[in-house]
Amino acid sequence: MSSVFFKIVESTRAAAHSVRAHGFRSFLTTLGIIIGVASVIAVVSVVQGLGSSITSQFDDMGTNVVNINAFTPLKERLQGKIAKLSYRDFLEIKHKVSGISHITPTVAATGPNGVVQYKGESTATRVVGTGSSYQALYGIFPETGRFFNINDDKSRRRVAVLGDSIIDKLEIKGSAVGQYIMIGGEWFKVIGVLEKRGKLFGFDQDDFILLPYTTTRALLGGAEEPDLSISLQVDDANQLDGIKQHIKNLLRGNHNLSKETSDDFKISTAEQMLDTVNNITSSTTMVLSGVVGISLLVGGIGIMNTMLVSVTERTREIGIQKALGATRVDILLQFLIEAVFLCLLGGLIGLAIGFGAGALVSNLIDLPSAEVPMWAVMLSFGFSAGVGLLFGIIPAAKAANLDPIDALRYE
Repeated sequence: MSSVFFKIVESTRAAAHSVRAHGFRSFLTTLGIIIGVASVIAVVSVVQGLGSSITSQFDDMGTNVVNINAFTPLKERLQGKIAKLSYRDFLEIKHKVSGISHITPTVAATGPNGVVQYKGESTATRVVGTGSSYQALYGIFPETGRFFNINDDKSRRRVAVLGDSIIDKLEIKGSAVGQYIMIGGEWFKVIGVLEKRGKLFGFDQDDFILLPYTTTRALLGGAEEPDLSISLQVDDANQLDGIKQHIKNLLRGNHNLSKETSDDFKISTAEQMLDTVNNITSSTTMVLSGVVGISLLVGGIGIMNTMLVSVTERTREIGIQKALGATRVDILLQFLIEAVFLCLLGGLIGLAIGFGAGALVSNLIDLPSAEVPMWAVMLSFGFSAGVGLLFGIIPAAKAANLDPIDALRYE
């Protein structure tokens, strides 16, 4: 056992010496491995960071949150038909479906109602009308001030809760709570500023304003009721399927849909959306890693070619080693370890470059912080070592099989 360990140590020293003696050639040899590993790590770190950010937001919602939205098939859209959910649908679900802990309607104020003004400054933003349960459903809470309550909604109070980015856009100095802003030509009092959530896919998640639902409905005016979405949270996740079916039957009855007619609404859960995101993330990671992994194989071929050249250049050296008593196994081990050493060195450099590239890309396009999972690190090193073994065996075998007399005569 000790002799085998000694041979491995000596072969590693010889490999390191050879790499140092031919530094530039060694760099060019490992370049394919460096590019391959760096690409894999950069892609995986960006995708994993993005996936983790999305997952954390769904975790805030909880797996027992249900979202209901109107749905119109493309064929009916082309015919000018648009499905809608009404406030009556919301009330029916609220009062007739048991097992619901929180429920709220949500409606968007569009057009001029999406423009907010403050002391000569104005900006277009998302103005959303919703209920007091919104913060509990989506895990969004005020950093300062408060969220609107049931009384604010019942009394149609003109109060607003701002996303953090609105403060900068309107150049509000000091505390925004207590200030007055104009939305759709009406004055609203700021009662709270929400916690900062940052950007996702370059989309500013803090660029919005929340108003009480009834206030928003009055702001929109008009005889036609706007389309809304409904969000709710069930008490017991085990009852989720039964509650979804109850809601489906209730809405189909409200909308007078026949048995042959498909639903004009969609019911989705946070868990379903999270599963979809995870599937997309996993598929993207696998496909991109597979494509990029081809460059590792190309790098392996480059290492094999270089090692074959190295064997030819060091033919006399191999002959001298064999003449001094080196066995076939000693020579095989030396060149095999040298190939693996080069690949692992390239993998280490590629890992550092890949992590830096992932972090840079995330910052440049406003993505969540890059994350390098341990499995990606281990896979990169394992694959690098595997490439070294696979493509180093042929040069190593060639060196080990050289006849010492022929090797010493080689010019």
